[in-house]
Amino acid sequence: MSEFHALVPAAGFGARMGHELPKQYLPLAGKPMIAHALETLCACPDLSTVFVVLAPDDTLFHGYDWSHCGEKLQPLYCGGETRAESVANGLLASELEPDDWVLVHDAARPCLMQAHLSKLIAELRDDAVGGILAVPVADTLKRADAQQRIACTEPREGLWQAQTPQMFRAGLLAQALQQCRNVTDEASAVEALGLSPKLVASESTNFKVTYPQDLLLAELLLQQGK
Repeated sequence: MSEFHALVPAAGFGARMGHELPKQYLPLAGKPMIAHALETLCACPDLSTVFVVLAPDDTLFHGYDWSHCGEKLQPLYCGGETRAESVANGLLASELEPDDWVLVHDAARPCLMQAHLSKLIAELRDDAVGGILAVPVADTLKRADAQQRIACTEPREGLWQAQTPQMFRAGLLAQALQQCRNVTDEASAVEALGLSPKLVASESTNFKVTYPQDLLLAELLLQQGK
């Protein structure tokens, strides 16, 4: 039987937040931001292990109390310069079986819910490729020119905004990232192999904290139980 594992790349800094503290450790609702995602993942009964991939010189992670996450939580100090490198290094260090499922999740998506995880796993556990959580694009999209004026309006039909977790077999994902390292998400690497990951409908609440104002919205959602 294939097992299910989560992998959270958390070796980056998050320069767009304009803060000296790495983004994943910014305080959010009384905890470091990364704690919210890790707690949700560790509470998922389908997941056997939750690997968090940290920078080799990370000195902050063990300054927090992670005992409530139990033995599921496994830190790996092998993060790379890019997200793709961190995920690839984490897959290698975790020594998973090729057929095991890996759910790669952003440390900066603190509002992930158990319902999202359950739906993703249920829809993909028998899928030949794997897939991702995503939401259809709702806003009108404008393409800008060099002067930051509208060049054209892009049709949004069929467009989805990618989220995480992104769920693939460990062996397939390792192969994809070995061949295609210049990607911003795991699905792009799998697509480069000629495969078509499945889109699993999610909710806009599972957003990525990117800018300072995003922290305020995330805190409101967490206070309301997401």
